[in-house]
Amino acid sequence: MLLKLNLKLYLCVLIALPFCMNLLAQKKPITPEVLYSMDRINDAAVSPDGNFVLVSISKPNIETNKMETKTQIISINGNIINTFEEDATISSAIWSPDNKAFAYVLSKNNKHHIYCAKIASAHNVKEKETEHSLIFYSLPQRVASFDEDISDLQFSPDGKYFAFIKNVKVEQTIAEKYSQYPKANVRIYDSLPIRQWDYWFDENVPHIFYMSVDGNESAVKDIMEGEKYRFINGFSWSPDSKEIAYSCKKVTGVDAARTTNSDVYVYNLADGKTENITNGMYGYDNYPKYSPDGGYIAFLSQERAGFESDRIRLMLYDRNSKTITEVTKGFDQWVTEYVWSADSKSLYFVATNKGCNSIFKADITNNEVKEALAGHYDYSTLSISKTGTLVFGRCNMLEPKELYYIADDGEPTKITKLNDAIVETLAPSSFEEKWIKTKDGKDLHCWIIYPPNFDKNKKYPMITYCQGGPQQMISQAFGYRWNMSLLSAKGYVIVAPNRRGCPGFGQNWIDAIRHDWGGKPMQDILDATDFMSKEPYIDNNKLVVIGASAGGYATFWLAGNHNKRFKAFLSHCGVFDFYSMYGATEELFFPDWEWYGPHWESKQAKTYYEKHSPNMFIDKWDTPMIISTGEKDFRVPYTQSLEAFTAAQVKGIPSKLLVYPEMNHFIGKTQEYIIWYNEVFDFFEKYLNR
Repeated sequence: MLLKLNLKLYLCVLIALPFCMNLLAQKKPITPEVLYSMDRINDAAVSPDGNFVLVSISKPNIETNKMETKTQIISINGNIINTFEEDATISSAIWSPDNKAFAYVLSKNNKHHIYCAKIASAHNVKEKETEHSLIFYSLPQRVASFDEDISDLQFSPDGKYFAFIKNVKVEQTIAEKYSQYPKANVRIYDSLPIRQWDYWFDENVPHIFYMSVDGNESAVKDIMEGEKYRFINGFSWSPDSKEIAYSCKKVTGVDAARTTNSDVYVYNLADGKTENITNGMYGYDNYPKYSPDGGYIAFLSQERAGFESDRIRLMLYDRNSKTITEVTKGFDQWVTEYVWSADSKSLYFVATNKGCNSIFKADITNNEVKEALAGHYDYSTLSISKTGTLVFGRCNMLEPKELYYIADDGEPTKITKLNDAIVETLAPSSFEEKWIKTKDGKDLHCWIIYPPNFDKNKKYPMITYCQGGPQQMISQAFGYRWNMSLLSAKGYVIVAPNRRGCPGFGQNWIDAIRHDWGGKPMQDILDATDFMSKEPYIDNNKLVVIGASAGGYATFWLAGNHNKRFKAFLSHCGVFDFYSMYGATEELFFPDWEWYGPHWESKQAKTYYEKHSPNMFIDKWDTPMIISTGEKDFRVPYTQSLEAFTAAQVKGIPSKLLVYPEMNHFIGKTQEYIIWYNEVFDFFEKYLNR
């Protein structure tokens, strides 16, 4: 009998084996088209009762070359309850504090509207077999309309007001000054700053407004009325709805371009007075949030003035004693986002953590910080209910972000499965972390990404990935620009070193890149390359380098200092010439901190420029290079890439230039990205003779 059963089992295996092999054969490596067919979670807000989640989702449309957005109400168990999808942009979806309504911003035809829907009945059954369902709601009603863009919509805790960000006119326009010349197109400035990222400053600045939820547009109140300052980075209501805390850099002129000194301000609705609660703190202070019991205002802070990459601390302002303490004292990592627990006794926050972004929990009663969720993942998009349900996004290099939740500090439960069906069709890449010794004996963390169906007995070309920032960690992010699965899908092994300057390994490691851009950080990259080059599966005749921004700087610098290691280079929006870069970038505090300031102010600065600027090593360039840039990039202006391309061409080096007229520091459109990807790898394969 046993023999017969084994025989049947054997026959079943033989029958099933071809089917299984066929399924494996059908799995294909990811392509740009597949990557840009995935849903992307932008934001999520759990309902106050913890039973539902408002999710903002975007998806590229390859044919129209535009991003399509929708908002969904999803039960905590993953059922899609409602979808709001229109021929318009929907953003800032929020729940009312009493769980009886939700609101959002709809933008269409250059008009921006606040919509609100009343929830007539909610069925919240908590039995295991029963899904939560939101079954009755009124059709969303338009509350207010504005010509200016609206963002960061928030209900006041008492449900009586909306607060939001909107531009306000604070200067005379050129058309008003020269009304007799209506066809003229000109910008006029008499002080810095004059632009940021991809837009020029004009007569408008963003301020915080509030208004009644009944839609009385005539009663819209600007809490920064009469000020010419620009709101930045986060605001929140006090639990009693009597105050709004916000962050702002209240500095004008050239100082605004050369300082990071923003403060947290508290506006009193009753008397209209504003108080600076972080006066005397000279770094970035931002993202204030009141504790649910009203006892504290938490905020993020950097201590050193002028340093945008100082350790990001989680701070507490005691509203009674008016004293400030640090929650994360002794915690040598960056805090990137946080939420208060429902009982006001702790905070959940995301922080850098040795190549990952993990969730930690800080108990404010005993100043204890514990790791809550780690592993080889990136966590983000924190939201918490009044009942203590914590919702968050999770991803890694192989899987796009999906939403999860935990209750009572339990295990994570998956909510959304937006891209599971696509992921299941893909032949996955794989990754591991390695720690290597640098030339000077330091421990260097590297992610190694292997192509689909990797076989250690074969030979593979290798990409050395250079991180940008320069103070930015190579984490487990599932990127839509630098996607490690997509890059490795072309058959490359990738080595991605968290070289000096990258967060996640202590502030001293971050600080080590200052005044040493072309020194030890570049040696770290070469050390990682040399370490992996010794592996028998790496073809040392087929090594390439890629990077953007400060990673593009690394590419340009390595092109003159690589000792014949590499066969091709890619630089996207890379820093090429420190001299011209200082005069063209929009945030002067950055080169002031990193490079000793302008070269004309000190011999020290001039010496540094000559030693570390990539253009000083053009005489050693001899390797094919592809360069890409966006014309609207004001952080690293496109002229940096033009200078590098001109140098390569004059030297007779095989080179190619991709210019994107509508792009900024990033390639944000689908068709443009697909062309970039194809051009880059065609270039590599040509000069690697693949």
